[in-house]
Amino acid sequence: MKPALLIIDMQKVSYSGPSAESMKKASETINRAADLFRAKKLPVIWIQQDNGKDAVPGTEKFELLDSLKALEGEKRIVKHYENSFVKTGLADYLAAQGADTPIVTGYCAQYCVLSTYRGAKELDLSPLVLKKAVAGDNEAYLHLVEQICEVLSFSALEKLLSFF
Repeated sequence: MKPALLIIDMQKVSYSGPSAESMKKASETINRAADLFRAKKLPVIWIQQDNGKDAVPGTEKFELLDSLKALEGEKRIVKHYENSFVKTGLADYLAAQGADTPIVTGYCAQYCVLSTYRGAKELDLSPLVLKKAVAGDNEAYLHLVEQICEVLSFSALEKLLSFF
């Protein structure tokens, strides 16, 4: 077992309305998790949605939230589908890193996070959703995703990574 941290669609395009506060809270946990992964030299992967309209590479709305601490040299993936594995090379990258346990975080719980979680399952990986590191526009959907996915608390993540 080797984990990799996936940070999905935490982009400025979605940072408004009810999503903004949810994304702000999730960013805090994501930053803490990224620090743990970096300390253990485990993969940290930033995934960004190109929506083909206002959030395309090179635009402000495509950029990650300012509160996130992405480091130069960390893997970046641009996707066009909800499932981060579709036509992105993410599965090949994880395989090359020997990572079989994606720790899934990001936005939006009921769409891209859930689709990526399920996509990982279909590839025979062992994904886990990191509690309090998932954002959305509806609190009920956050709870739904945590109920139907295998979830890991931050303290359990710390314990897990202590073995690396």
